[in-house]
Amino acid sequence: MKPQDLIEWRNRNGYTQVQLAEALGVHPMTVSKWERSVHRKEIPSFLHLALDALECKNKEVKKGKGTRKKKTKREV
Repeated sequence: MKPQDLIEWRNRNGYTQVQLAEALGVHPMTVSKWERSVHRKEIPSFLHLALDALECKNKEVKKGKGTRKKKTKREV
């Protein structure tokens, strides 16, 4: 994945650098460095897998899956 690919993915999926960093469990500066192709901060070869998973998660949320509240003992 190239820096421009990451920028396009992030924009297409509505993430800020901070939001994407939180979703991936990295520091926001890491995402910034990936996108700017800063030396020693190459985009990990497996990042596309994490981004695919985020896309799937977002699609499920939009469909209403995975957002239901678990029933409490009183509601059962």
